[in-house]
Amino acid sequence: MTLKSINPFTGELTAEFAPMTDDACREAVGKARAAFETWKRLSISDRVKPVERLASLFRRKKEEYARLIAVEMGKPIRDGEAEIEKSALLCDYYHQNSEKFLESETIESHAAKSYVVFDPLGVILGIMPWNFPFWQVVRWAVPAVVAGNVCLLKHASNVPLTALELEKVFREAGFPDHVFQTLLIGPQSAELLLEQDLVEGVSLTGSVAAGARIGSLAGKQLKKSVLELGGSDPFLVFEDADLDKAARAAVRSRMANAGQSCIAAKRIIVAQPVFDTFREKFVAAMNALKPGDPLDRSTDLGPVARKEFLEGLDKQLQDALKKGAEVFWGPEPPDRGCFFRPVALSGLTADMLVMREEVFGPMAALVEAGSEQEMIRMANGTELGLGAAIWTRDIEKAQKLARQIDSGFVAINCIVKSDPRLPFGGVKKSGFGRELSHYGLKEFVNTKTVFVGQ
Repeated sequence: MTLKSINPFTGELTAEFAPMTDDACREAVGKARAAFETWKRLSISDRVKPVERLASLFRRKKEEYARLIAVEMGKPIRDGEAEIEKSALLCDYYHQNSEKFLESETIESHAAKSYVVFDPLGVILGIMPWNFPFWQVVRWAVPAVVAGNVCLLKHASNVPLTALELEKVFREAGFPDHVFQTLLIGPQSAELLLEQDLVEGVSLTGSVAAGARIGSLAGKQLKKSVLELGGSDPFLVFEDADLDKAARAAVRSRMANAGQSCIAAKRIIVAQPVFDTFREKFVAAMNALKPGDPLDRSTDLGPVARKEFLEGLDKQLQDALKKGAEVFWGPEPPDRGCFFRPVALSGLTADMLVMREEVFGPMAALVEAGSEQEMIRMANGTELGLGAAIWTRDIEKAQKLARQIDSGFVAINCIVKSDPRLPFGGVKKSGFGRELSHYGLKEFVNTKTVFVGQ
């Protein structure tokens, strides 16, 4: 299959590439292994030096990279710049903290001395998505290489130019050759790397189906895996919430990146006494968005990344309408590009696709709940558990409820968003393992005990 970069706003083919052969992949693995033997022996202080330069390059090239993101997957340029700045902040964080995080830990025992060290595993494969094409890669790769591993990137097939630019910028930052390599390959070639026991670990951000497949292959080879999969995040609005603030935040969470985010507010569950008022405020905030050319700095809402996504979104919408949902339209998008008109739905039932499936586009499900217990039951009534948001003025209550929600992240009076300082990941079918913080730094290491006898 040819890897194509197609502008989702103009429909123009920007670039296309023939995928690497399996022999070329094996050659890349060989180069990665050779690089690992040298890289792992460097001190942590030496391994973080290129990370500092990487942060500087991201900031210097912020607009250039944001334009690339806009052209390849349709993200508005202002949001793309924020993604690059966040990538730079992650580099700052690991540059400043990795030596401390990876220090050996002395533990008192019956030994004369006993301690724990953190050794790198080797070659780590990253299978990354298109929706945050720089951030998702950086948050996996930077901690992995700082820990002493080397990385092979299999990026999404619709962002090959971004994938190549990532390899280039890692090299420009001073990482040795083959410590970070991009492989322009399809899913089958990525699976072969696991099946043929060519890597020591894999990190995937993607769908539940992809996670099940990759997790199974990694398990057969007893390879470490980290899976960050889909989300059906509940956004709980209690009767005492600040409704103006909550409605604006719900629109921002649901509609950002044209709704193409695992941690978007997917099910907005609102207490019955304030439901109508909240819905009115939500629809007003949704209609204040400006759809348009992602390269225009006034644009709030760009196209979805691929034309084929429109069919799936329309199927979910038509199913809801057929089964009696009430529809509230957002602003009319341009008559060009892969746009899906923003929409809010209410009057929803459990059998509707928008309630049973992950909705990856600018479509909001507004659900009315009669009690606090019903809100929590609805929040947990999904096989997914990535993030959740609680909106109430009673912070003590919110913190108690946060412990009752089955998710890897709970935000109180704010939207769910990742932060380099905090661990990020899901439970249930949203995956396992953690990225970011010192927890993510230690996912792809051998936590080795050293025991010195008396």
